Amino acid sequence: MKQISERTYIIPAEATINVIGGKWKTLILCHLTYGPKRTSELKKAMPEITQKMLTQQLRELEDDGVIVRTVFNQVPPKVVYELSPLGESLKPIIDQMCEWGERYLEGTLQSKIT
Repeated sequence: MKQISERTYIIPAEATINVIGGKWKTLILCHLTYGPKRTSELKKAMPEITQKMLTQQLRELEDDGVIVRTVFNQVPPKVVYELSPLGESLKPIIDQMCEWGERYLEGTLQSKIT
């Protein structure tokens, strides 16, 4: 199996979970599917996340090549985050997660299973 950044994955789903796993990364990516966002916009959209955690998660997503950080040379500095081409390739997965969650919350999944 492929090894990325000193970690070996047994199955490919592990790599996916490592990159987008966790509550905050997935939410950040969901918000960025609607277009570029400033840090303050992301923070406002996710009021429960701390600034430290938001910064950490953004850095990890950037390091993994899923998002792009653009700094505009102005005063005060303007920083914008957006999906990279690699991040854009996650849109169908995120859309499916949202669709599944919506059906789950409506209770339509449970009625089909039982």
